[in-house]
Amino acid sequence: MSRSSGRGPRRDGRRGSDRDPDERGHAESNGLTSPSARLKVVFVLLVGLSGGMMALQGGASLAVVGLASTVGIVAGSALLWYMLWILA
Repeated sequence: MSRSSGRGPRRDGRRGSDRDPDERGHAESNGLTSPSARLKVVFVLLVGLSGGMMALQGGASLAVVGLASTVGIVAGSALLWYMLWILA
């Protein structure tokens, strides 16, 4: 039985390697294009922006809102690092 070129459906009914995550390279999903990296960025931004929104709701000045957002992004990064550390 000969192997297919790795593209498209195979004659034996199995998936081609372009659809199988175990057999394909990771060249397509590098940097911020992978869904995992996007989720990490969204998590950090969500924590950061929630800090800024709380400061804005409290009637803070623009400088304090920016500071709260920055502190929130740092806190979100620390939370993400800790979450990845305990799950590794």
